[in-house]
Amino acid sequence: MAACGSEKGDGTDSTPKPSGGTQPDKLVLIQGFPVWTSALQNCEVVTLDGFNPLAGSGCSGTTGSKCTEYLCGLVVIVQLFVANVSSASAGFESVVSGDVPPGRRQTPRLSVGVRTQVQAGTRPKPTIWAEPGSVIPWNSPVTIWCQGTLGAREFRLDKEGSQSPWGRQPPLEPGDKAKFSIPHVTEGYAGRYHCYHYSSTGWSQDSDPLELVMTGAYSKPSLSALPSPVVTSGGNVTLRCGSWQGFDRFILTKEGEDKPSGALDAQPQPSGQTQAPFPVGPVPPSPRWTFRCYGCYRSKPQVCSAPSGPLELLVSGVSGEPSLLSPQGPVVALGQNLTLQCHSDVGYERYALFKEGEQDLPQRPGRQPQAGLSQADFPRGLVIRSDGGRYRCYGRHNLSSKWSAPSDPLDILVAGQLHDTPALSVQPGPTVALGESVTLLCQSRLSRDTFLLSKEGAAHPPLRLRSKFQGGQYQAEFSLSPVTAAHRGTYRCYSSLSSDPYLLSFPSYPLELLVSGFKSYLNVLIWVSAAFIVLLLLLLFLLIHCRHSRRRKSGAADPEPKNRGLQSSSSPAADAQDQNLYAAENDTQPAEGVQLDHQAATSEAPQDVTYAQLNHSTLRRETTTPPASQLGEPPAEPSVYATLAIH
Repeated sequence: MAACGSEKGDGTDSTPKPSGGTQPDKLVLIQGFPVWTSALQNCEVVTLDGFNPLAGSGCSGTTGSKCTEYLCGLVVIVQLFVANVSSASAGFESVVSGDVPPGRRQTPRLSVGVRTQVQAGTRPKPTIWAEPGSVIPWNSPVTIWCQGTLGAREFRLDKEGSQSPWGRQPPLEPGDKAKFSIPHVTEGYAGRYHCYHYSSTGWSQDSDPLELVMTGAYSKPSLSALPSPVVTSGGNVTLRCGSWQGFDRFILTKEGEDKPSGALDAQPQPSGQTQAPFPVGPVPPSPRWTFRCYGCYRSKPQVCSAPSGPLELLVSGVSGEPSLLSPQGPVVALGQNLTLQCHSDVGYERYALFKEGEQDLPQRPGRQPQAGLSQADFPRGLVIRSDGGRYRCYGRHNLSSKWSAPSDPLDILVAGQLHDTPALSVQPGPTVALGESVTLLCQSRLSRDTFLLSKEGAAHPPLRLRSKFQGGQYQAEFSLSPVTAAHRGTYRCYSSLSSDPYLLSFPSYPLELLVSGFKSYLNVLIWVSAAFIVLLLLLLFLLIHCRHSRRRKSGAADPEPKNRGLQSSSSPAADAQDQNLYAAENDTQPAEGVQLDHQAATSEAPQDVTYAQLNHSTLRRETTTPPASQLGEPPAEPSVYATLAIH
């Protein structure tokens, strides 16, 4: 097809350029349509399938040139044909839809004597993509692919805003796609691209647009996750991209994908930043999702900044959350050493620390300061302004990829960042009785949004109240009621602004709160504690004494003979003997042991021997058996043998 004001064709026809005058009129076929060359004077011709009947026609193709002063004639045969249309014919528009390449559809239209519109059938549009992706750093290579149907003869690539096709490529085997290579991406290559192809059925539709973004033109923004980059499986998270450079637009990309995950207009913040929140989710159990973001300006939407730092999303489980604390307290000053401790009784082997607004997630191995407890220290070094913020920590076991639930948040506040020193006073006075009420008043002459009250040595966060303007000053009243012994101590107050709530003013002068009746209360507490200890010792003494008495009673009882066989084996002669056993214990002479009456033990049967052992600690009686010679008659009962042990 022919058009005025369009680009030159690159056809292979060798028709010589005329030296002057009018080119001889003849009828030629362009894409199956007969065209009189006299109607195409001073107009350029789109090359169709390598054929250009008017090569070297001399038309510059520049808008406003002499070429655009003529209306081009075209002879179109629909059923018969219309012939001999001169360049003077005008006033009617013909659109041959589907036969004019899509990249040419915004050029000046052709005019004929009869308004005729020929609609081509619907043809599938090709697919366009970029490798390694559509977001490319400056001076890096990229390949744009266009894939259509089999049998395509030529592929073309158009860049929006360009007058001519950006590229033409023959198809690659098996004949359904082509590639357009850019060895070094610069700002001129950034933009929106479409591709289309030509086959025996004509030109295809345009592909969907491909937005090629060049990065590295400006400083990088920051990317953070809210509330945390550690997300429960199936949960959602918001990724916030922000910058101080006033970007109008932000782009979010996910590692491994060739297209951006999203693009949002920037939102101005009171702090002066521009930000954009990107909702992400639901998160799968094992995502391995790593994100980056870029900032762009509306004037050049495809020319963007360097990438932010990578932000990886981690998946948390349902195991118990650890605890996070600061040994230095929640309020710190510039130059002070800051260390955060994450600990748990679950026994995690690894811990991670997260600060809101940062993409880094430092990790430390856990250690066991005592049995059943593990912890990790995260030294932050000397305190600087950016250390102020909200922190959380997580724990996990080495054999698990899931992190625990997050700890409760810990706010680190940096004092001395606002040029203000508020005043702290107490009403009704610095000395208050137990159970009474007291009010601490923090005031400033400067406009402040919030006041904070901190107690020296307290582990809990400072009390925080919104300020009120009263009496020409901004102030906040902190009421303590009822007063207990725990309220006794030294207090300071600070002021802050809502734009950066983690940066505080200089501290007020310290105020010591005294609690009357505290000493008597303390004395009572000491006496009660002492009485309890004495009672406990007395109960312990009685318990030991009772157990000792039971042992004495059990030791005093006659034990069962160890050798009953000795009695049963005694001869009847031995049973008839008179035996006397004398046992005596001398407490003052324990070394003498046991005394036996050898005369009583003497009998007519010298082979019969009586053994006796006495328990020195329990024996308190003397046993005497008169000899048979004194009684003059045999014993009525058998003799009793006892084995006594002396300890």
